[in-house]
Amino acid sequence: MRRLLGAAVAVGALVLGAAPAVAGDNAAVRTDTGLVRGTTNADVRSFEGIPYAAPPVGDLRWHSPVPPAPWSGVRDATRPGARCPQASTGGRPASVTEDCLYLDVTTPRAARKAPVLVWLHGGGLMNGAGSDYLPTRLVEQGGLVVVTVNYRLGNLGFLGFPGLANGGAFGVEDQQAALRWVRRNIARFGGDPDNVTLAGESAGAHSVCAQLASPGAAGLFQRAIAQSTPCAPGLSAGADLRPVLDVPLFVPHEWHQGHGQNVATHLGCTTLECLRGKPVPDLLAAPVFPLPAFGNTVLPEDPAVAVPAGRFNHVPLLTGITRDEGTFFAPLLLPDLDPDDYLTALTEHFGPHAEAIAQRYPLEQHAGSAVRAVAAIMTDLDWAWLQRAADRRFATEIPVYAYEFLDRTAPAIPEFPPGVEPLAAHGSELRYLFDLRSDDVALTTAQRLLGDRMIDYWARFATTGNPNRPGLPAWPRVDPADTTPYVQGLDLGRIGPFDRATEHDLAFWDALAHR
Repeated sequence: MRRLLGAAVAVGALVLGAAPAVAGDNAAVRTDTGLVRGTTNADVRSFEGIPYAAPPVGDLRWHSPVPPAPWSGVRDATRPGARCPQASTGGRPASVTEDCLYLDVTTPRAARKAPVLVWLHGGGLMNGAGSDYLPTRLVEQGGLVVVTVNYRLGNLGFLGFPGLANGGAFGVEDQQAALRWVRRNIARFGGDPDNVTLAGESAGAHSVCAQLASPGAAGLFQRAIAQSTPCAPGLSAGADLRPVLDVPLFVPHEWHQGHGQNVATHLGCTTLECLRGKPVPDLLAAPVFPLPAFGNTVLPEDPAVAVPAGRFNHVPLLTGITRDEGTFFAPLLLPDLDPDDYLTALTEHFGPHAEAIAQRYPLEQHAGSAVRAVAAIMTDLDWAWLQRAADRRFATEIPVYAYEFLDRTAPAIPEFPPGVEPLAAHGSELRYLFDLRSDDVALTTAQRLLGDRMIDYWARFATTGNPNRPGLPAWPRVDPADTTPYVQGLDLGRIGPFDRATEHDLAFWDALAHR
């Protein structure tokens, strides 16, 4: 039955491909599974809650995504689809609805073969939804068609189990299913299916890294943007110098099978059938380790092996971090770290390097706060050091444009923990590109201007694979030989070269790594 449905969908795509919209109705578009009607204003058309895969329920829980069933009549596309199952975070609602594989399309009203940006949300592969991001400015100012995507999260997206095909990678498969939907349908919304940029931040960038290494994503996107997750799988600073967040980006599928058995034991199950019968709240409360698995058809090999060997999807890459990434994570990791315990904590993690690190990051330079000092260490080692390594690695084979977001007055994201001044924290650049559905925080005039320039860069990159255009400060490519320490700094009133190596003390970390 599913094969017949897939064949019918494919035939329908051929038959319907020539008619992007319904005559006389600018808010209605015929997709390969049926008509959708969204909303339209003077400049933008918006279509929300479009299914790109069948609901992953019943036997389709922990199954590769399959095409949605066609519908008759006109589907209402004026409201977002349900969030994938998750707990409540940052004022955003919880969800226990597995019928969640939806995407939203926002397009210039008169778009014809416009460049397409597909956005994968962050949230640690545990939380979030495509509908959290309102891309009106990217659409109006940048001339892009923007697609925001839901994908399965947590135990429902990244659980393995013995005998389960592609266990630990269902969320990654969902993203590819959405990209295939874009390939088949986006021309009907005014987008160019041959000019697609895959972009994301945090866990969304982690997902972009996965798609760069996945053979199944080949040809589905022509450029990539990775914000605040260095695509540096398997890298560490040295044999006995580990990042503070010492967690791999990808794990073997055998590991996920073992984790799945632990989850089953926790839920009183011994079989996959039993697990498929468990209610969603039970799965949300079970132990979770949401990292994509390799050793399956989605990621046949560890990206840490594939990328250095050149076995990845060769597309231009725009990538970078914020100036103070660690201020988000240190309060979550060590919320009650006492200054008197600072050296002990460093010794437990860094061993013989602890004394040198404590001298380089003294408490008096961080208002006497051990948490602030750890935040600075995390920013410099976990993000800046690894980001430079990733830039160097990719730049030997593809065009790479590196940035650092520097506005230390940026408003923090809703999930930001208490206890530390945010500065240019993890996620702080998001409001400069999107409006966030969860809040009404307004940018200042200067911040709005910086956001306008960032949108200009992002849109130009999505159009041509190069962020440079007349009227913008020049943005050089990363030199594979790394003869310059500079990346493109993005700050209030100043856009241009930023000395990442000096500002993040990378020579110090290089010296520790090679002792």
